[in-house]
Amino acid sequence: MGNCSRRHFIAYMGSAIFITGSDARSEDIHVAQKSNTTRYGMLHYELRCIGCNACVTACKKTNVVPDGVSRLEIIRTVDVPASEGVKAIRQFFRKSCQHCENPPCVSVCPTGASYKDSQTGIVDINDKRCVGCRYCIAACPYQVRFINPVTNTADKCNFCRDSNLAEGKKPACVSACPTKALVFGNLDDPDSDIAKMIKANPVYRSKLHLGTEPKVYRIPGKYGEIQK
Repeated sequence: MGNCSRRHFIAYMGSAIFITGSDARSEDIHVAQKSNTTRYGMLHYELRCIGCNACVTACKKTNVVPDGVSRLEIIRTVDVPASEGVKAIRQFFRKSCQHCENPPCVSVCPTGASYKDSQTGIVDINDKRCVGCRYCIAACPYQVRFINPVTNTADKCNFCRDSNLAEGKKPACVSACPTKALVFGNLDDPDSDIAKMIKANPVYRSKLHLGTEPKVYRIPGKYGEIQK
């Protein structure tokens, strides 16, 4: 009877060890797969930005953006003139598509023209499907979409997905920035420059309370206020 109990106990423990080991391996595989994913994001280092608009010019040229519209803007948010012993203070805010994890522009599109690419996390527009209804423009809480006057379809920043990124280059705005105020890369890669900078610096994202989970991060200026 005792031998039978011992045999059952050993068999039970053996199966438990096998199951635990199997689960552990599955977890390791899951983690490995997760680390190999791509989720592109951008960081605007507001302390470095000088408002030169080189990024805007490069974007328009690279992506053939028509006159009168723009995929990104650099907005001056603080302008304190110099006084005795104090230098002039200027801060700038990048206004462009946030490439949200939960993009409201996608959910309202009646034709499926607005979508989030499952391979990169980039929010983009299929201009062959877009009917110019402007629903996505109205739904975007960041007000960064517009109707392209040439194609009559919705347009916005797509991280140069069809131009520079397709050629293995960084987005045009990043390459053109003279002060290295823009950093682009894979948020899911802990060794990427953007992931390291986010980890090493205080950052904020715009309108987080809406649940959009934007993928544009910002290192605030010295006199800025972090808004959640």
